[in-house]
Amino acid sequence: MSLAEDIREGKEKIALVGLGYVGMPIAVAFARKAKVVGFDLNKEKIEAYKAGKDPTKEVGDDAIAKTTVEFTSDPTDLKSAKFHIVAVPTPINQDKTPDLYPVESASELLGRNLTKGSIVVYESTVYPGVTEDICVPILERESGLKCGVDFKIGYSPERINPGDKVHRLENIKKIVSGMDAETLEEVANVYEMVIEAGVHRASCIKVAEAAKVVENSQRDINIAFINELAMAFDKMGIDTNEVIDAMNTKWNALGFRPGLVGGHCIGVDPYYFVYEAERLGYHSRIISAGRQINDDMPGYVGKQIVKQLVLAGKKVRDAKIVFFGATFKENCPDVRNSKIMEILDYLAQYDMHPVLVDTWADPNEVKRAYGYDLESEKNSYDADCIVLAVAHEGYKMRSLKEWDSFFKSGTNDEKVIIDIKGILDNAEVTKAGYRYWRL
Repeated sequence: MSLAEDIREGKEKIALVGLGYVGMPIAVAFARKAKVVGFDLNKEKIEAYKAGKDPTKEVGDDAIAKTTVEFTSDPTDLKSAKFHIVAVPTPINQDKTPDLYPVESASELLGRNLTKGSIVVYESTVYPGVTEDICVPILERESGLKCGVDFKIGYSPERINPGDKVHRLENIKKIVSGMDAETLEEVANVYEMVIEAGVHRASCIKVAEAAKVVENSQRDINIAFINELAMAFDKMGIDTNEVIDAMNTKWNALGFRPGLVGGHCIGVDPYYFVYEAERLGYHSRIISAGRQINDDMPGYVGKQIVKQLVLAGKKVRDAKIVFFGATFKENCPDVRNSKIMEILDYLAQYDMHPVLVDTWADPNEVKRAYGYDLESEKNSYDADCIVLAVAHEGYKMRSLKEWDSFFKSGTNDEKVIIDIKGILDNAEVTKAGYRYWRL
């Protein structure tokens, strides 16, 4: 009997190593079909899950409260499982090189609790070769077992889009791979238990690893192209979003919009490709250029805030600026690699002290990661400038009159609106006489 069949019949368990925005939804999904151990080193997070709380807001408190996942922070509990999925983050260092510490540490911990007959599947985004060249030796060293003999490995890149309630784990096709044909089929059969859209069998692990960094690099390049157009169109006095609306009338237009590129994937993954390509002697040009453009966007927006305040006759140093939105994307509490914080860092050189509000974000997480305090909206009034930084649904529903209530009294041409996400109607705001700028 195969491992996949044993899992279906409840004879063997699946273990998730890392229960964040990726690992937790996977664990909950599999728990509807099989026995699942959900492991994370963060004891506070584990206690929250046990209490039926979902800090990620990915599946909701009700789903967490009802799930049969065995949440634990004790690594020895991993010994009870035979199919292990590693879903820890893979960030970058200050110098933009890959930070493999989380995946290496997870491999060490898992290796110490690995049993014969197991399959280990990595979902963490890495450059081609990491799974076989870096993770396998760690697993072998810590377990004393031999890969290919005592245990097998696979790779299946995560494709979960935080905050997206349409494109979910179940309806996104899953790329799967294995070290050999037998492992590939086992991995595919296990994931097919929960992936309604089906799986794509990659020919080898390196192809699957490459596919992940490439799909996010492609998006990064497309956004960089639009961001470059936005900066040029701003000088030409042309509204970028109106140009895109016109362009999108053609059937093959891609529909990308200008914006800040943060988060744990698109703003990070291209650097994994660039690193490995340059290590092998190839200097990336397009991908590196795209990354440079997108990394520079927070500073560009910061300059526009200062410029618009000056044009509105405001004293920059004393101006009250309210940022609506702190997360890296809309309708999601994830603040990892949020570029909004980089705009605040830029404005700090002018001795500004902006007000930052966001009901989606965790104040403790923002303070811990960036040192900024999240304020309540009651501290957001009497503003000289409001920055619509994140397109949360609640913000998109507000009328221009509602946004106007946050300003201090005065004529509309003294009220500065910076609309990073193009939430407001350009014609309406301009006709009303506001000092309005959007990316």
